[in-house]
Amino acid sequence: MENADNYSTYTPATELYDYQEADINKLFNILEQAEHGYKLLYQLPTGGGKTVIFSEIVNRFIHKYHSKVMILTHRQELSVQTSATLKGCGIKNKIINSSVKRLSKKEQYRCYVAMVETLNNRINDGVIDTSEIGLVIIDEAHHNSFQKLLDKFENAKIIGVTATPFSSDISLPMRDTYNELIVGESIESLIERGYLAEPATWRYDVELNTLQKNNFGDFTVSSSDELYASPAMLELLLHSYEEHSKNKKTLIFNNGIFASKAVCQMFNDAGYPARHLDNETPAEERAEILKWLKKTKNAILTSVSILTTGFDEPSVQTVILYRATTSLTLYHQMIGRGSRRLPSKKKFTIIDLGNNTDRFGAWNASVDWQYVFENPEAFCESIHAQITHDTHQMPSDMRSKFPNSLEISFDIQKAYHDALENNQKAKTVIEGSLNQHVQMCVDNSASISDAIALSAELDKEIEWRVKQYGKCLGKVTKNYLEWLRDDYKAKLKERIEETMRPVSPLRAAV
Repeated sequence: MENADNYSTYTPATELYDYQEADINKLFNILEQAEHGYKLLYQLPTGGGKTVIFSEIVNRFIHKYHSKVMILTHRQELSVQTSATLKGCGIKNKIINSSVKRLSKKEQYRCYVAMVETLNNRINDGVIDTSEIGLVIIDEAHHNSFQKLLDKFENAKIIGVTATPFSSDISLPMRDTYNELIVGESIESLIERGYLAEPATWRYDVELNTLQKNNFGDFTVSSSDELYASPAMLELLLHSYEEHSKNKKTLIFNNGIFASKAVCQMFNDAGYPARHLDNETPAEERAEILKWLKKTKNAILTSVSILTTGFDEPSVQTVILYRATTSLTLYHQMIGRGSRRLPSKKKFTIIDLGNNTDRFGAWNASVDWQYVFENPEAFCESIHAQITHDTHQMPSDMRSKFPNSLEISFDIQKAYHDALENNQKAKTVIEGSLNQHVQMCVDNSASISDAIALSAELDKEIEWRVKQYGKCLGKVTKNYLEWLRDDYKAKLKERIEETMRPVSPLRAAV
């Protein structure tokens, strides 16, 4: 590469924070010494200014080497936003989209922005000469769709940028693609230095044993919709909002459209201004909704698969995770939407209704990203070890019979060990289980007869709990377990009647 004669007079195109300038210098120094094909990964939290940083690197690279730069994104909206940021830094650039069939030599662009599939097609069509590209920058590098293109840039050095250097596909670890990782400023440091807002986190224990996993290891939309659209969960959501976020601008993240629309309807019925947005919302309507969000002080926007990347509304005061996820990246992306700091906003609220904080730790907790990069398999195992699923799961069709109950599982073994530690009799375990089943039947029935009929749905669950209790006791006979099961069912019906039987006026007077 040929150095520009006037590079010594170069000045940044935009004002940089000290940590941004330090990281840019570090990254640029590595690029200068690296061979063609060297792949460098850079980590910086959401809100730290990754786009500003790589835009400045592009500017320096073009000024010093007069070479061309390609920036890859995974969504069209990100391409448009990246292009706008580059223009704001004085970098003339062109978006390579489906309408670009040829490039005129008269245009003399040194910077291009493209989505992966579109660029792949244009390379195959001969529209893009990859040998002219000296630097490739990959936004949201944890996505795996970029890998198939990297080897086509034989004369380029490569920088991937991400908030979470952990591949979305564990079978394709990032350490196999990138030569090294450079870790930027931590979330905690950015908070302490006044660049990000400080979080106040409120977490609620939510029973997730009805959630099922898809082929990618995250929870399915259908099982999430069933849980999070239930009356009990919607009631908990409303309660948590009114306790910790009432009249604050709030983003709610859901896994399914059905649940998100139910959330929107619930808030509207309660008298709160709420709108729903998903990836199927027409572009014009989406623009109108986001404009409404910006100007409405106490707006509630409930969304699905649309606001985790490429969205920036600093006035958001609360983020509600109304879903569970096994994706570390998604966890950070969702919370990051509320972390932007303003002169009037030094703190923001996180409400976790998916046990995500238990799974990943606090959003602002220290993370050893070098360890994650070098040992992704071990890190993945540690995440899944935190998932609060019981090994025994109530079938979804049975779960649907108890929509008004948040707690439907009971850890027999844990209850037994707790009883021993507290010097209680072992039978308190069965009493606790029985009381929970009574409450489930009562909460989901309008009459005693309905509740007793509903209790029959629990026969298999009772059978399982009794067997677990027997394992805790050790050597017990089959006859004893059968007696215990029958006694349990009989007491369940008796206590349902006692609980739901109307109190007579005479007894009430006494």
